Amino acid sequence: MASEHTSVLVREIVDFVKPREPAVIIDATLGLGGHSEAILETYTDTRVIGIDQDPEAIAKATNRLFRFGERFTAVKSNFSTIKQVASDFNLDSVNGVIADLGVSSMQLESPERGFSFRSDGPLDMRMDPTSGETAADLLERLDEDDIANIIYRYGEERKSRRIAKLIVEKRDVGRPVQTTEELADLVERAVGRRGKEKIHPATRTFQAIRIAVNNELGIIEKFITDSVDLIRPNGVLCIITFHSLEDRIVKQTFQRLSGKCLCPPRIPRCVCGSVKKVEIVTRKPLTPTADEIIENPRSRSAKLRVCRKLDN
Repeated sequence: MASEHTSVLVREIVDFVKPREPAVIIDATLGLGGHSEAILETYTDTRVIGIDQDPEAIAKATNRLFRFGERFTAVKSNFSTIKQVASDFNLDSVNGVIADLGVSSMQLESPERGFSFRSDGPLDMRMDPTSGETAADLLERLDEDDIANIIYRYGEERKSRRIAKLIVEKRDVGRPVQTTEELADLVERAVGRRGKEKIHPATRTFQAIRIAVNNELGIIEKFITDSVDLIRPNGVLCIITFHSLEDRIVKQTFQRLSGKCLCPPRIPRCVCGSVKKVEIVTRKPLTPTADEIIENPRSRSAKLRVCRKLDN
């Protein structure tokens, strides 16, 4: 049984949103609805549209937020489709957008979803388990170099080539990696235990493969740009990330949209497309308090960045 997922930085999200009621907020990564619930409870004239590609999350969040009636609506989709979702509701603008890019406890602790090495299950890792390629399929299709590059780029794992070699060797003898336990054991054999390091040796590899399966990094920049286009002047975009690759994309995209040129100094003219559309509210990302980390250890790596749409 998966434990109840605890949303992170809820108070901070609620404080930043502060819609001019009546308002419409899009929760682009609904999950189990913790952030949406707090917004609906705090701002009683606000409507929330929640987007999630996981049908189980949609069902649980809809049940949790049923008491808010027509003020809450859930949509099964990926957050990259935020403009289309708004259009489907005949909305040409909204008051704010929030997104929590983390994996929920429900997903991590469900063995059949294949996100975690802590219990054995099929190597799936799809955020939407009804469509797309599983992690097992990905590892069976890609060549050794591609697997190594994914593990190194998205997991920053130094022994990525050794891991990829063992994956392909296993595949070549007719025993492709099919379960989370198989992959975790293989990675531990390749990486070994690093002294007193608390992190499991398979953590980086599982993160990398999950990112690749769901194209998590490839859609963040477009999502931010589309969200800023959709938000009304003085509305906010709040994004919570959980690892450095995501946070770097959010930081740089916010900078570009705030008018900061990100081109190398040697380039004679700007080609990065920076246009001043937003004001960055959080010069440094906000992180959970010590009390929140004690209560919810999974929040320890969370970072919140916020920008506000300018009235150009």
